[in-house]
Amino acid sequence: MTTVGVLALQGSFNEHMAALRRIGVKGVEIRKEEQLQTVDALIIPGGESTTMAKLAHYHNLFPALREFASTGKPVWGTCAGLIFLANKAIGQKSGGQELIGGLDCIVNRNFFGSQLQSFETELSVPKLAEEEGGPNGFRGVFIRAPAILEVGPDVEILADCPVPLETKKSLMSVDNGQEEEMLVSRERVIVAVRQGNLLGTAFHPELTSDLRWHSFFLKMKKDSSERSLQHVPTSGTDLEDSLGKRPLDLPIYE
Repeated sequence: MTTVGVLALQGSFNEHMAALRRIGVKGVEIRKEEQLQTVDALIIPGGESTTMAKLAHYHNLFPALREFASTGKPVWGTCAGLIFLANKAIGQKSGGQELIGGLDCIVNRNFFGSQLQSFETELSVPKLAEEEGGPNGFRGVFIRAPAILEVGPDVEILADCPVPLETKKSLMSVDNGQEEEMLVSRERVIVAVRQGNLLGTAFHPELTSDLRWHSFFLKMKKDSSERSLQHVPTSGTDLEDSLGKRPLDLPIYE
């Protein structure tokens, strides 16, 4: 029986644990390095990425998290968890934050704006529908969400979404030159990707009653022939230079 760990330092880990229970899978809250040895897959939930990174650093979890991902066991990052898995992140707070790395992509940490700019939108998810059945649409819940700006050649894009007008207005109000101009010119951004054993979503599937993303994740099996992923950790200063039907039971946005 598959046992799934959920990093439980901060954020929406309870909601992921509840989703796992609903599909009959054992979930384990992960707060210590040794607990990672007891699970077959790992979810890194949404939350406040800087706070989560500080807590993970305090508990010396980053080396163990990188090692876990490099073994080929499935790892899924939602929202803040997506930021953790990215090789590069921009738009971070002063000093940046430590990353796990592994996903060959550049993430803008707070692309869609503040908590007040949180929103829901219908996403086209043909790969998810092909694998898990159901409609081609999925109701994405975006809460102070990141976006993926660029991906490498080995990254499979699973969903993108249009840039809301309010996001464009917010970006236009910040006068930081060429980077903001580039962001404002975008019509769509990537919000879900997979690379090998790593899955990343900028939105929160755990806040809906649609469990297809959790089922999709659980079917990502370890490929023993796959080479270990090369992680690009680290922080802040180096990264600033790089560039259908509405599901029911939404506990935050009914």
